[in-house]
Amino acid sequence: MNARHTVKIFADGADLAAMRKLAADPLIQGFTTNPTLMRQAGVGDYETFAREVLSVVSGRPVSFEVFADDLDQMERQALTLASWGPNVYVKIPVTNTKGVSTVPVLHSLARLGVNVNVTALLTLPQVEAAGEALSRSRAACISVFAGRIADTGRDPVPVMKAAVECLRRYPQLELIWASPRELLNVMQAASIGCHIITVTPDLLKKLSLVGKDLDQYSLETVKMFYEDGQKAGLAVQLPETVRA
Repeated sequence: MNARHTVKIFADGADLAAMRKLAADPLIQGFTTNPTLMRQAGVGDYETFAREVLSVVSGRPVSFEVFADDLDQMERQALTLASWGPNVYVKIPVTNTKGVSTVPVLHSLARLGVNVNVTALLTLPQVEAAGEALSRSRAACISVFAGRIADTGRDPVPVMKAAVECLRRYPQLELIWASPRELLNVMQAASIGCHIITVTPDLLKKLSLVGKDLDQYSLETVKMFYEDGQKAGLAVQLPETVRA
């Protein structure tokens, strides 16, 4: 089984040049970004950036996030973002910064026909609440940050498997394995039936390693260490007795 063909891969980032290059790759089936990634990429004008992204992604799904903290303002921003293109999914955080659930916003946007991507979920109860809120939506995604679950020392796979089962009753909803930490996560996502995984450019570069012969990889690693040592001019001065 080739995991790359059983789970959809969405490129995660905000570097427009990189997104333009990835848009030419048929393996990439969608794009996601967020305010943190945009800040790191130096994005200053949100709408200009978004419209440039939309011009290069060839109609594939792309997620843009609201940045309001008030629930009413979130909804207004969501409607504006959605108006930028039919392939826009509006990212709504699972709560605001005060911990207030955004379920009312999800309900409203679902009724209005907005494609939603609920983001920053880490628990199964959050998935259940989001799924119910979006049960009448025409299309939506639920992003569980599996990588952040793993960062706490917990295995994210049981949570993600349970999330897949939870969402089976809503065929229009897709589960996203967000914030992966290693290429193995792509295989894990595929094995449990997760619909989508977001992958950074650094991880995308490693996809060619899937199925690589481990003996060959071991030899290549040895050669890399040797060649880098030579290039760095590293040396060990041996005692005279040893040299003799």
